[in-house]
Amino acid sequence: MVTNLRTCDLIDPLGIEITRPALSWQLTGTEPQTGYHLQVEPGLWDTGEVESADQRVVYDGRPLTSRTAARWRVRIRDAAGRWSGWSPDARFELGLLRPDDWSASWITHPDWYDEGNPRAGEGRPLPLLKGEFVLARPVTRARLHVAGLGVYVATVNGAPVTDAVLEPPYTDFTRRVVYATHDVTELLREGRNTLGVELGPGIAHVFPHQDRYMKFFGSKAAPRAIAQLELGYADGSFGRFVTGPDWRAADSPTVRSHWYGGEDHDARRTTTGWRPVTVVPGTKDVLSSRACPPVRVTERLPATARLVATDGTPVFDVGAVVAGWAELSLDLPAGRYLRLVPGDQLDDYGRVIQSKPTTGAPIFNTYVTKDGPQTWHPSFRYDGFRYVEVQGLPEHVGPEAVTALVLRADNTPTGAFETSDALVNDIHTIIDRAVRGNMYSVLTDCPHREKLGWLEQTHLLFDVVAYNYDVAAYYRELLVTIAEAQTPDGLVPDIAPEFLVFDAPFRDDPNWGGAIVRIPWQLYRWYGDLSAMRTHYDAMRRYVDYLTSKAEHGVLGHGLGDWIGLDDSTPVPLVSTWGYWRAARTMARAAGVLGRDEDAKRYRALSEQITAAFTRTLAEPRSQASEILAFDMGVVTDERVLDRIAEAVAGGGITVGEIALPALFRVLGRAGRHDALWAFATSTSHPSYGYQVRHGATALTEAWDGPTRGLSQNHYMLGAIDSWFYRGLGGIGQAPGSNGFRRLLIEPAAPGDLESVRASTGTPYGTVEVSWTRADGEFTLDVTVPPGSSAEVRLPDLGLARHAVPDGAVKLGARAYEVPAGHWTFGAAR
Repeated sequence: MVTNLRTCDLIDPLGIEITRPALSWQLTGTEPQTGYHLQVEPGLWDTGEVESADQRVVYDGRPLTSRTAARWRVRIRDAAGRWSGWSPDARFELGLLRPDDWSASWITHPDWYDEGNPRAGEGRPLPLLKGEFVLARPVTRARLHVAGLGVYVATVNGAPVTDAVLEPPYTDFTRRVVYATHDVTELLREGRNTLGVELGPGIAHVFPHQDRYMKFFGSKAAPRAIAQLELGYADGSFGRFVTGPDWRAADSPTVRSHWYGGEDHDARRTTTGWRPVTVVPGTKDVLSSRACPPVRVTERLPATARLVATDGTPVFDVGAVVAGWAELSLDLPAGRYLRLVPGDQLDDYGRVIQSKPTTGAPIFNTYVTKDGPQTWHPSFRYDGFRYVEVQGLPEHVGPEAVTALVLRADNTPTGAFETSDALVNDIHTIIDRAVRGNMYSVLTDCPHREKLGWLEQTHLLFDVVAYNYDVAAYYRELLVTIAEAQTPDGLVPDIAPEFLVFDAPFRDDPNWGGAIVRIPWQLYRWYGDLSAMRTHYDAMRRYVDYLTSKAEHGVLGHGLGDWIGLDDSTPVPLVSTWGYWRAARTMARAAGVLGRDEDAKRYRALSEQITAAFTRTLAEPRSQASEILAFDMGVVTDERVLDRIAEAVAGGGITVGEIALPALFRVLGRAGRHDALWAFATSTSHPSYGYQVRHGATALTEAWDGPTRGLSQNHYMLGAIDSWFYRGLGGIGQAPGSNGFRRLLIEPAAPGDLESVRASTGTPYGTVEVSWTRADGEFTLDVTVPPGSSAEVRLPDLGLARHAVPDGAVKLGARAYEVPAGHWTFGAAR
């Protein structure tokens, strides 16, 4: 009856630093839980039998210390008072909680370190570091704690220690560097062993150069590594091997890597000339363990075609716009120079298009072949592409030579959405592809020219991401990075980490910086997790107070406005003040949940003051975005305004930008104007999602006319309709007052000529599934409610007279029913 045990929303995590981790589980069957009994061994915590329906419990046992290895299990009691058997064990291990737990030193290649010279090493091959040690007897337990700057690849005896890539994740590297903990027991052997680390500069060290594109240049830290291998033997003794002055350094076959411009690898080069490393002065205080899934290869897309440009250049098509690595698999003699040019589009001559507003230019990787069969891909950077132009390749090499290795943060997919309309399915697919293409260690805006964590998407499109993926741990980690970027006066910049300081308004907009307030609330609403609000409450409060210090009589006058809107008449102060109001209102709600009553009262008053100021100075309709945001605030309630907007949307006359777009779907959806949204969803004229699909988009683009206009072909900022797909067409939402999907609201719409929908998503209690069909005057709705949840089911008003209701459903009103966990089928007919 008990399944899917998680620690901090992760499966059996290693190296965590949370000393009071959240322990959660799900149920099978349909019986509700009325009690639990949880044990954490060895002898750390036994809750005894607890009267509670909670399926998420914060550890409250003996204090956990560095290296604590624990296993835990749970059993539950059902409504009849029966206790289940014990669940299988789950595990977690703590990492190194204090700086003095580290005896390792930061090290690097001597050519890459010159104190006071941030450009040391430029023009040099990448550093390769190794340390050798001898094991005289078998090891029963081995943990490697390792970090590097900016990107590292660690091996034991030549084998990678992990399938995670592009480690470590983005942080403000001067304040926090993420280390990972790996179980390497099976990689060790008696006798001589080698621990190796290859380093690339990554985004921590973006050096200036002349021949390739760079978004910016600047250095947080030059390449370096730290590693601590801790060994346990059968007799109970321990050993340790760490980075230090006894390690050696050499030049890598990767002769250059630039986060934006490209990577160069000469496979002919052999590793010789080992020299003593340089020990880099540096504190261990910056080291912090991983707390969310890493970036991994999640798909392999073999090239679907080998195209030939008019000048004879071979161009490989992997079939979809992706982000990751182009991998070469070849059998060639040594010495052939290949240049790989990635891109999203082709020009009229069949060559890859690169330009500054599209992908950045020039961007290319180079590879010099060794002799014989060989496989290679970049290891220290990534690209966005659909096409790979390979200059210098012999004519006989076919499409099997190129495969796209698709990378993303390995958050578990939890959502599925499909309808009877092929165009709508394609729209969902291109939005999801764009989300995946930007789901790295932070949510980026595009995987080529920027690779920066612009913050508006993280909260405006939170539900688009969360309907499709389990991002409980991932978003908590994003928040840590956002909070680190907050300035002493409370400002949260538009990007985090703030590797590049932009000029206002690209640094200070409440609809970007407001992520620090919105995300903790969204995590609470979606997952029932209070920890983010508790951890970041002071940062949330400082940000709202910062906005208040910048406002004049309740109005904020600065910001980017309704970015990329088709109507530029929407006043910037209107959009910024709406963002200010939303942050203040969210702050009041968060304070109330946390029992901070005085703060809740203060921020409620503030949100009312902002509303009054908005009404007094900004509420006069000027654009579609103005009306939608005013309606979202409750400043405008006239149904005729919604009629006018709905009519315009249905006719393809959408003019809002990315800030007002989610509000448009939210406002019209709540008002039941699903026919208007459906007309827009199925439109193929500009502006529309269908226009992108019909013009060949395989991922959502930066602009409504992206495939024909250019710009980035891998942006998810306009993807708000995907939330309406799940909530409006699939009907999957939460009942008022519910958090963590404890009580569902299933309320599907059946607009236009849509014949069927299948939608599902993960919740803290399991998967909720909804499917419906209609044909020949009949409507059937199937709903699966996970154990631990209940649902209110509202049937759409289709003018059908007879309803078939399953036994056990309690009638709440016209077409509305209450059901507990289980599978339920409703019907209606003429």
